[in-house]
Amino acid sequence: MDNISEIFKAYDVRGKVGSQLNSESSKNIARAFADWLPTHGIVAVGHDMRPDSKDLATAFMDGLQEQGYAVWDIGLVTSDMIYFAVGKWKLAGGAVITASHNPGSENGIKLYRDQVVAVGLDAGLSDIRDKFLQNEFKPAAENTGKRTEKNITNEWVEHCLTFITKLKPFNIAIDAGNGMAGAILPEILPKLPIKAKEMYFELDGTFPNHEANPQKIENLQDLIKTVVDQNLDFGIAFDGDGDRAVFIDNKGRLVLGTDLLTMIAKLYLEKYPGSKIVHDVRTSRATQELIRKWGGEPVRTKAGRVNIGSLMRSIGAPFGGENTGHMFFKENYDADSGLITALVAMQALTNSGMKLSELVGSYRLYVMDPEINLDVKLDKETAFKLLGEAFHDADQDMMDGLTVNYPDFWFNLRASNTEPVMRLNAEAKTKEQLDKLVSKITGLIQG
Repeated sequence: MDNISEIFKAYDVRGKVGSQLNSESSKNIARAFADWLPTHGIVAVGHDMRPDSKDLATAFMDGLQEQGYAVWDIGLVTSDMIYFAVGKWKLAGGAVITASHNPGSENGIKLYRDQVVAVGLDAGLSDIRDKFLQNEFKPAAENTGKRTEKNITNEWVEHCLTFITKLKPFNIAIDAGNGMAGAILPEILPKLPIKAKEMYFELDGTFPNHEANPQKIENLQDLIKTVVDQNLDFGIAFDGDGDRAVFIDNKGRLVLGTDLLTMIAKLYLEKYPGSKIVHDVRTSRATQELIRKWGGEPVRTKAGRVNIGSLMRSIGAPFGGENTGHMFFKENYDADSGLITALVAMQALTNSGMKLSELVGSYRLYVMDPEINLDVKLDKETAFKLLGEAFHDADQDMMDGLTVNYPDFWFNLRASNTEPVMRLNAEAKTKEQLDKLVSKITGLIQG
């Protein structure tokens, strides 16, 4: 197999269909996962709409059953429905076959253990990888586990609705990107007081209209045009596996992940006064300052769903989020959800009585552009060293990549854990300062 060890990423498994992820490798990853799981019982398995996902899911379930685990086959689902299943029914674990927003030529596997604990390299995935690479598993069970088909859509929809009280009757557009959100949204939209223009709801793992990655502004152009041309209240775009929602305001402008975090943090601090709010290293200073102003305590950690959820659980935080738009909720078993994020953000907007552009504008205390992806020929250690020396008089830390802080501006540069790029987030008091800062950074590391 083609460089099979590289499919084990920081947060999940992702690789090329056929040469890296196929029925054999999927089954053996499942066997290694089963041997590693701390508790015995039922494992929920679902999959997205990619052409090969169902076959990979079937092979994965075969592997679990061979090791004696009972399996719930929950079929076509968004990733957050797997997290919900593990939490609600107290299962031994869960897996969803998906490569999220990655191209259709790739696929992946997201793994969770009991209590909805995400399995990343630092939380068990390295052990699973080693078992898989050694191709040494416990002997197959004498009695294979039972496989049961289970539809959890109704329970999931009812769970999501508990996160809102009464919404304003918004007129919006939703771009499902031909991803899994297109399967679940029709089940919940009739229960909401909103009128939605549905875009690309058809399930198609080849992504014929645009990449299902709402972090890239080029993938939001159809949604932006629809919102502006039809004078809508806002737009929402979901990623391929439906666990992330990105907003476009009524003026057709991108709502940054940190803005979304701020909106929802205010709602949660009203619900849980004085609580801690978890955020990643890329979060705006404005978000952190507003959390403190509203009586909360911002708690900083590395980016990644594995890190956010685990820290929330350990410190008892009711809410946390990261700049990519992944938002995590205490009442959702400390896991993220695109649908719950969309609903809660709409509740925050309803409560504000403002237009989305006005609400976001009131939170933008500084100037921050969307995350910049950089193709850097230097290795990350060299890039960090160059920048560390160039900004030697600043406060610096290496919690996750390199973060450099000055009184009037700051930036974070980190290597992506899912793509071969470096990601730059920067913020300053003025647009001129920000542009100058970004120009200096890119000039240093790109030559």
